[in-house]
Amino acid sequence: MKFRYDINGLRAIAVLAVVIFHFTPHWLAGGFAGVDVFFVISGFLMTAIIFNSVENNTFNLFKFYTARANRIFPVLAAMFAVLLVFAWFYLLPNDYRNLAIQVEKSALFISNLFFAKGGGYFDTAEHTKWLLHTWSLSVEWQFYLFFPIIIVILKKYLSFTNLKRVVIGLLLASFIYCIYATSTNSKTAYFLLSSRAWEMLLGGLAFLYPWSLKNKLHQITAQCLGLILIVASYFFISKDIPWPGYMAFVPVFGAYLILVSNYQNNILINNPIFSAIGKWSYSIYVWHWPLVVFGFYFAIVDWWIYGIPLSILLGFLSYQFIEKINFTRYSSWKEIYKVKSIYLLFVVFICAFIVEKTDGMKFHYSPKVLEAIAESNNANPYKCDSNSRNRDVEECQIGNKNNIKAIIIGDSHADSLTTAVASAFDLKNEGIISIATASCPFLVNINIEDRLNNDDCHSINLKRLELIESKKYANIPIILISRLTVYLEGQNDAERVRNEGRKSSLYFANNQKVSKDQLYTLTHKSLADTLCRVSKTNPTYITYPVPEFSMNIPKTIAKNLFFNRSPPTTMSYEDYLNRSSKLRDIIQKSAQQCGATTIDPAQVLCPANQCISSYQGRPIYRDGDHLSEYGNKLLTPTFKETLE
Repeated sequence: MKFRYDINGLRAIAVLAVVIFHFTPHWLAGGFAGVDVFFVISGFLMTAIIFNSVENNTFNLFKFYTARANRIFPVLAAMFAVLLVFAWFYLLPNDYRNLAIQVEKSALFISNLFFAKGGGYFDTAEHTKWLLHTWSLSVEWQFYLFFPIIIVILKKYLSFTNLKRVVIGLLLASFIYCIYATSTNSKTAYFLLSSRAWEMLLGGLAFLYPWSLKNKLHQITAQCLGLILIVASYFFISKDIPWPGYMAFVPVFGAYLILVSNYQNNILINNPIFSAIGKWSYSIYVWHWPLVVFGFYFAIVDWWIYGIPLSILLGFLSYQFIEKINFTRYSSWKEIYKVKSIYLLFVVFICAFIVEKTDGMKFHYSPKVLEAIAESNNANPYKCDSNSRNRDVEECQIGNKNNIKAIIIGDSHADSLTTAVASAFDLKNEGIISIATASCPFLVNINIEDRLNNDDCHSINLKRLELIESKKYANIPIILISRLTVYLEGQNDAERVRNEGRKSSLYFANNQKVSKDQLYTLTHKSLADTLCRVSKTNPTYITYPVPEFSMNIPKTIAKNLFFNRSPPTTMSYEDYLNRSSKLRDIIQKSAQQCGATTIDPAQVLCPANQCISSYQGRPIYRDGDHLSEYGNKLLTPTFKETLE
């Protein structure tokens, strides 16, 4: 096949869109569709290689695989190696281990299956994974693996014409499945070969059934229409559209039109800039995503200014010094041990395996760093927050269940403070009950709009109230603990915003949407209703908000220790009040109205007008707002004194 300048330019259009989208998604909302364009190109080229050889009875499966390995493995192995070395100096052990696992999955070309189990390609949690972009390389390699085998097997039974018809059948089956899978679970469908194969197969049809456009005007028209479809998808498609569904046909068909037009002299595609970027496109793609995550990891402002040029520079260097290496090609399975590119990937895989099995090379971190990062997992060992929805209330009993002294009700903050309350009692002779459900504060007549849980908090609270009013636990103190601030003011932990993409807010049981001022008014009414109803049968207590930090405390302190730096990790009491004063006022007024008692964690956690994040050099939080098991014990004396 002659060199196709249009394909080279199309590669540039695809990779630039992906890079721009990843660094600045607001510039090019549909730039992720560049990957779909890549799939069409790959399908066209691979089908051409396979069918030309099959038709001439010269196809060699081993030669095909080694050619693909020599093309793909070296750059990938180099990127893996650089990341593993970089991680030794800059990543914390948990992050290092996670990177190693991703290297293993990517080296085996099953990373698409691994990432399909996550939160979805567009969830910001995924966008902190160093090798997320390898999902598309895994899909392509799986296509390279299975497609030629299918063709070689069927060639024994079918004519060449019918073999081409099989490709059409496979395309239709994959496209239909893609639409179904995307409508059912787009997060998983995004990553799977079964829902992506049609894109590559359509590229294959562009080769198998070429258009005879001898008229130059017809060629230009088809090519320009293809360009319009691709560029339009970059601007008018967004992550809010389930992908890849039927809408993926727009950029895919656009790429198909460019391939079948076979016009080589369009300056929009065939120009010096696109020619160069097209040649470097594979390397640019491989190196750009780790640069994106680098900017996330170190929270570099306006990172795109440096990241985009660096991606292109690394792509150029990688092309010049790695891609252009001429590896020897072999044609017999007996010579597999001679294929050097396989060894490159194998060595890196072994290194990653060692990193994983040593828990991120823990031995090379100081005990202080390990102690700080371990606090992230230092949560309630009783697992009282089952995170369950729409079922009976679970009474998590701690200590002597025959002598219950207190009941805690609330959301995940209630769970995080459960053992602080439990420690105020002699658990051999006394016990407590924790009734905690994440993202569900105990407020009657409200619900939670939460992207992570999408639950029915209202029905959960009705069951809680029913339990209390049944007088099963009459006269036993009840403590309400919730992170109400986040529902009223929004998330303030920058890392959790990135990692969870989370936005929680309150709305009322009739789904009525209200303004922020109205929300505060209605929250006050709801809280007062709740406290007054509970206080009819039980002594009632409610905590003011725990100070919330805009950073993950264990990770921040661990990084400070690891890099031997000492930026402050405290927060002024004034900043705490700026975020929580309105809510504190609501809690105070509601408690006074209903005869409830308030408990103020800030009196302990904010001494000398500074809210602390560590005590005696150890973090007291497990993220930016949940106290760890170590930290919550600072509040035990307060609970003990209040409940006596």
